[in-house]
Amino acid sequence: MFKNLKIGLQYCMPKHFLTRFIGKFASAKAGFLTTAMIKWFVHHYKVEMSEANNPDPASYLTFNDFFVRELKEGARPLNTQVDIISYPADACISQAGSIERGCLIQAKGCTFDVCELLGGDSSLTEEFTDGDFITMYLSPSDYHRVHMPCDGTLRQMIYIPGDLFSVNPLTTENIPNLFARNERVVCIFNTSFGSLAQVLVGATIVGSIETTWAGTITPPTGQSIHRWNYPLTGKHAIILNKGEEMGRFKLGSTVINLFPKGAVQFNDNIVLGNSTRLGEEYARQCMTVSG
Repeated sequence: MFKNLKIGLQYCMPKHFLTRFIGKFASAKAGFLTTAMIKWFVHHYKVEMSEANNPDPASYLTFNDFFVRELKEGARPLNTQVDIISYPADACISQAGSIERGCLIQAKGCTFDVCELLGGDSSLTEEFTDGDFITMYLSPSDYHRVHMPCDGTLRQMIYIPGDLFSVNPLTTENIPNLFARNERVVCIFNTSFGSLAQVLVGATIVGSIETTWAGTITPPTGQSIHRWNYPLTGKHAIILNKGEEMGRFKLGSTVINLFPKGAVQFNDNIVLGNSTRLGEEYARQCMTVSG
């Protein structure tokens, strides 16, 4: 009964208004109120502040500053082998596996369409036909900067407007097509094994999605899909190395990686529900694309 109530509230509550309202508070310099909120959050969600570059809750001017805090240098060792794909974030493995008949698994018995996830671009979708995917959920206690799982050159960024359902396990298991319904930013990279999609999915109370090359993508919330294309060579090319920061969430959400068919082999020890650590290996490159 309580579970059904919580799911029902997801459909009827003003998620965009609530998210933007809390986003305003999170960006406010509210002095002792900000510090009190941060201390409560650290205690309630058991945030490991000893890993932060700045571990003092009272030193952050806004809640957002705290939420996107940097880690200490060396806190997340990076597997530097060129053929290794590393986790892009501290998170929890929600799903992982093959893209079958153009669909990804959202939860047991529930799938969603990869073309919808990518904003309805059928030619882009074909690049990931019969490929592989992994979905990673960032909980409130996690580090919320997102990094590169491998070396890549940015080819395209797509902003896709949508809803802001929560992406916690309860809603993931009970709200159909969740990740293709929520607001999201799709980043397409050219890599040594072909195309990589790194998708940053918004959610309730996610006040902002940012990238390192373009700054804040949302808010404001758009009404239509926007696409930005980037040069692959020359001084304006955006080339990011494995482990380099590429984006961040101001409050938690989900990251999805998509790979072409045969490009990578996931590790055998990937287990749904297990925690991921930024920089650690989760797959190995299987092929190299020339040029």
